[in-house]
Amino acid sequence: MTEQRTAPPAEAPDLWTSVEDLRTWLDADRRHDGETSLVLRMLKLTEEVGEVAQAVIGATGQNPRKGVTHSWEDVQGELCDVVITALVALRTLTPRAREVFEEHLARVRQRSLAP
Repeated sequence: MTEQRTAPPAEAPDLWTSVEDLRTWLDADRRHDGETSLVLRMLKLTEEVGEVAQAVIGATGQNPRKGVTHSWEDVQGELCDVVITALVALRTLTPRAREVFEEHLARVRQRSLAP
């Protein structure tokens, strides 16, 4: 029996290229313009955070009627969705999303990790 070789996975785009691609894709099919579109993009975060809560409840079996319905890997995926949604929302708000994020992260690190 011969071993099949598969091509190595293509290099994934960097984080900010992916964020831009997702924002462009979402904008191409948006149903609302202006501030309404912006507000709805921000509200999507609430939906995603709710899915994290649902997955945590499901992973811990907290709902006795449903029992264990999710895994901690599901929670990881939902947390990733929150991060992606937040970055896309930030990019929707400003074309300087990367710089805004990096500057804010530096401030948070400074105030949190400074002796």
